[in-house]
Amino acid sequence: MAAATSSGSGNLWRSVAFYAFIAFFLLVALFPLLWVFKMSIITRAEIFASPPTILPNTLTGTSYETIFSDARFQRAILNSVIVAGVTTVICLFLGSIAAYAIARLRFRFKSPFLTLILAIAFFPPVAIIAPLFVQFSQAGIINTYASLIIPDVVFALPLTVWLLVAFFKELPFDLEEAAKVDGATTLQAFWKVIVPLSAPGVFTTAILTFIFAWNEFLFANTFAFDISVQPVTVVIPQFATIYTVDYGAQAAAAVVVTIPLVILVLIFQRRIVSGLTAGAVKG
Repeated sequence: MAAATSSGSGNLWRSVAFYAFIAFFLLVALFPLLWVFKMSIITRAEIFASPPTILPNTLTGTSYETIFSDARFQRAILNSVIVAGVTTVICLFLGSIAAYAIARLRFRFKSPFLTLILAIAFFPPVAIIAPLFVQFSQAGIINTYASLIIPDVVFALPLTVWLLVAFFKELPFDLEEAAKVDGATTLQAFWKVIVPLSAPGVFTTAILTFIFAWNEFLFANTFAFDISVQPVTVVIPQFATIYTVDYGAQAAAAVVVTIPLVILVLIFQRRIVSGLTAGAVKG
């Protein structure tokens, strides 16, 4: 009886310690986001208060009124949607074809090719800023959507290919064989059989690629000079003047552009998890 009581007590303390750790981890992870949200709903005087307040004393929507009445911010959201959307479509089209070839077809130098794709993902973008600027200037595409989409596609493609390769490898080869017996070509088997069955993986890749392009700042800040093409990541720091910075408006803008992504991930989290874990366990 004493041993059973001791074992039960030990399990209780382990459970308490586990949930305490989870609570602490969530607090550390969410605290910066909650702090930014607090900055977006308090007065300017409270933002600069010393010592800072933990909980808001006076709630206000002035910061949100500022950003939603700003034509720059409205245009920047549209620009971000265009750049991220086009980047996602291009990456899915090119990446799915490349991933299918790597996962399902036999050809020489497959492993070196896949390694090269991974190497591109680790290449520092800042190292090619100057050469790209010169090339884009000569091509006349500086300060256009193309100057933002092309670099995003280059650096998002490795993510697209690697995610889809893992998923395509798990699909039975009998599916393609059956399609070819019915007269389908390799491309027809890919588009009509493999892609529909790979919906979770494709959907996961689309969301992650969109988030990558949506959050991109370096290339956008370098190649976009005009509000007509600047995405939201470049416009948010512009809520400032020579003498002061509107931290409340910046915080509100950050919340507005982050919440849709969070909602998207929460709604489709099951598809995302199933896509990311594809290939992790073999049957």
